[in-house]
Amino acid sequence: MNTHPHLIHGVVCAAVIAFSSNVGAATPAEAFPQKPVRFIVPFVPGAGTDITTRALSAKLSQMWGQQVVADNRSGAGGAIAAEITARADPDGYTICLISAGHSVLSASGNPIPYDLEKDLQAIAQVTSLFYVLTVHPSLPAKSVAELIAYARANPGKLNQGSSGTGALQHLSGEMMAYKAGVKFTHIPYKGGAAALAATLGGEVDMSFTTLLSARPHMQSNRLRILGITAGKRSPAAPELPTIAEGGVPGFEANQWYGVITSAKVPKDIVNKLSLALNAAVNAPDVAERLMKDGSTPHGTTPAQFQMHIKSEIAKWRELIKVAGIKLN
Repeated sequence: MNTHPHLIHGVVCAAVIAFSSNVGAATPAEAFPQKPVRFIVPFVPGAGTDITTRALSAKLSQMWGQQVVADNRSGAGGAIAAEITARADPDGYTICLISAGHSVLSASGNPIPYDLEKDLQAIAQVTSLFYVLTVHPSLPAKSVAELIAYARANPGKLNQGSSGTGALQHLSGEMMAYKAGVKFTHIPYKGGAAALAATLGGEVDMSFTTLLSARPHMQSNRLRILGITAGKRSPAAPELPTIAEGGVPGFEANQWYGVITSAKVPKDIVNKLSLALNAAVNAPDVAERLMKDGSTPHGTTPAQFQMHIKSEIAKWRELIKVAGIKLN
């Protein structure tokens, strides 16, 4: 078949032009972000997740020259925010901060509209945060060992307040009771502030809260701190023993915050988000801001955070099973 030479020339020129224009074109990951990023917060304004998200949003906006908008979507223990993220367009422009409570939700056996390990993917863990075990001063226990001894001598008498059934504060008490072989009566409140107020008022005997929230009341002798939930002593309060060394071997229950997105977002965009979040959370001004709230800045790869989520779900699922905890 004969082909007109002018036609061949035109096709070749068109191909060369198309190739040339693509050589310098940025990939979606290289160009990311080209529009505002939605950073979903799973709890109400003022909560630890909100404070952390807003600190990171401001730094990312500065780094990228592109607006990162914190969007509070509270409800269902954080499940609403995670579901929105799972169903969002898989382009990396919707991310969500989650906490250790999300691993408890996934371990509870209760129905939730997403699978944390299949419908969502990890980007980076950004902080960790221990709780302190606090008791009302009227309680005759000045150490973890004395609290356990009191619980054994007075079965069913100790009341533990928490921010809600299935919350990490609740499960921290359940883990401590199970490992120590005692029983606490759980009393849920609508939020950590309410549980702390109940402890201060003597409505409950004990609760887990943040060091930042408890310290002023400890200094005024309205609250007694017996130990921290971390696996080892913290530089923020080296005088406080861990609950494990206080008399409950193997105990460790830490809060943590990390960032996730839809499972369908391309890996190269996820990697770019991870690098940016690691840089943001470890920036001196952000790290200082978060440490004032008792958080320790972290930085992980997506794979490391994904493994952490998996291990946390397994840990809480095992505790719920062996301790017979009801979370309905």
